[in-house]
Amino acid sequence: MKNKFLLALSLTTLMMVGPVLALDRKPTLSLDAAEVIANACLAHQQQNKYQPIQVVVVDDGGNTIVVKRQDGACKACNEIAVNKARTSALFNNPTRTFEKLSYGPKKDGVGADLPGIALVPGLIAFPGGLPIVVNGVPIGGVGVSGASGDEDEQCAQAGLDKAKSMLK
Repeated sequence: MKNKFLLALSLTTLMMVGPVLALDRKPTLSLDAAEVIANACLAHQQQNKYQPIQVVVVDDGGNTIVVKRQDGACKACNEIAVNKARTSALFNNPTRTFEKLSYGPKKDGVGADLPGIALVPGLIAFPGGLPIVVNGVPIGGVGVSGASGDEDEQCAQAGLDKAKSMLK
């Protein structure tokens, strides 16, 4: 009886501690890394003289960590950048993927696999959002808005490239 009790106690303890240990091992996006990503996005925009942008970095649940908005960024840039970052984080895909799914390879709707996906509230179906992934585990997303979609995505990629050593 005593052995069964100890076994049950041990199993219960493992069941309680196991998930905590797993959480300790899951990579997370730090404020410092999010700041580096955002600042590198802004630096890339300035270096290439794109239109002013706004950058949003979110965690893997789509919660905002950092927002940086340049003077003169478009009025709609906030919502667009937030939604790009969240779309990328929550679906672990670049927002460009949703453009292809929604509008097809020629952006004319022909051959689109999920033409209605662009109508989902909060989902963005054009470039500028990238997931932040560490060792295959999604930990967040970055969204950039204000320049062209391709330029926004280049800024986001520059941010990820700059913070690569911090994302472990």
